[in-house]
Amino acid sequence: MTILSVLAYPHGSHPLLPSVSPYKFNSAFPPFTILSGCFRNIATVPSSTFVLSPMPTQPAKPALLSSRHSCSWMQDTSTNYVKVSSRGCRPRQLNSEFPTTPAVVSTVADLFDFICAGPLIEKLGLTPEMVESSIDKWLECGVVLCRLFKMNELQLSEADKVRVYHYYVPVYIWCEDQILHHQSLFKDSEEVPPLVIGVSAPQGSGKTTLVFALDCLFRALGRNSATLSIDDFYLTAEDQAKVRSENPGNSLLEYRGNAGTHDLPFSVETLTALTKLTKEGMKVKVPRYNKSAYGGRGDRADPSTWPEVKGPLTVILFEGWMLGFKPLPNEVVKAVDPQLEVVNKNIEAYYEAWDRFVGAWLIIKIKDPSCVYEWRLQGEVAMIADGKPGMSKEEVRDFVSRYMPAYKAYLPTLYSEGPVGSDPERLLVVEIDEERNPILGL
Repeated sequence: MTILSVLAYPHGSHPLLPSVSPYKFNSAFPPFTILSGCFRNIATVPSSTFVLSPMPTQPAKPALLSSRHSCSWMQDTSTNYVKVSSRGCRPRQLNSEFPTTPAVVSTVADLFDFICAGPLIEKLGLTPEMVESSIDKWLECGVVLCRLFKMNELQLSEADKVRVYHYYVPVYIWCEDQILHHQSLFKDSEEVPPLVIGVSAPQGSGKTTLVFALDCLFRALGRNSATLSIDDFYLTAEDQAKVRSENPGNSLLEYRGNAGTHDLPFSVETLTALTKLTKEGMKVKVPRYNKSAYGGRGDRADPSTWPEVKGPLTVILFEGWMLGFKPLPNEVVKAVDPQLEVVNKNIEAYYEAWDRFVGAWLIIKIKDPSCVYEWRLQGEVAMIADGKPGMSKEEVRDFVSRYMPAYKAYLPTLYSEGPVGSDPERLLVVEIDEERNPILGL
């Protein structure tokens, strides 16, 4: 029988947390009502910190892993945390992403059942035994995410638990699995380039926040990661003006967004440089785009403001709304919108510029592209409420309408076939509902 003493310390008076967590959950889940195990060096401490003081316990059973799913942190139950630093995480707009209604705190046994009921568990090839043997790591990842999004892990709402334990942590498990597979392709004496994970998802679907969470989880667990968006490769304002003048009357190319409005040679240069960051001391500046420049039409940010990425890198998270789109027969796109013909021709060059760098794909699937309108509007309302400039409802509709033909034309093929050259074993499709939470799907 496992006995725990639970001590509560008010905010600011907690003792130093242990540098190593000796606690491992065994098959008889202890009936205490907290959601996190021992942890250390977490950047934000909640108003009430609970420290577990474990008594001797039976050793945890080894993780039962298939050859396909062999995540390192599911095998290694030692704690390996570093401080979650804002220096390493790109700031994101988090408004309206996480409900904050408190819920009754669950027991670990209840949380175990909740995790096992998640829609991604079977898709990832995870069994209850695998989850059970690594439950402490699930909790530790949960702690990182709760601190990151300023949630109290002892008072998670049902929606919060879904977002953390049904979505972000399972996707993180999959990413770790892809990293291990990627590293296994190289000999011990060889330099291992970072794995590029492509994250393709419609606007407003939560991909940026998901990438933000994954990036911080990687860093918290000792992985050196970098994030990049296709937005960072938009043409300069001057070059975009040329595209507009060369395509008069084509609303799809009037502003940034669709294929043909990105600097593809610059994409190749940047991605090539990042994938060569295999040693200490190597560094690369990554571009950023200023969407507020020129009255909202945007321009490439001044290079002096670009963040610097240092090697050696383990993983690059590359996200975008049209990543993985591939050209279709001309008659197909013309039936959707005649303006798509030139966009479809432009897409032919995108595989060489973007997709060939991607070693694993995460595709966020939606049932109806019309959700993008509502999601984008929610984001603008949140920005306005936060005192920042935002678009009106009419402006949002006009903005999103320029992307809708591409969604209607290319998403069905992306969902059914995957990106060009993608390996089904290195592809995860996560279907989400209108609340941006994963569902079972088909």
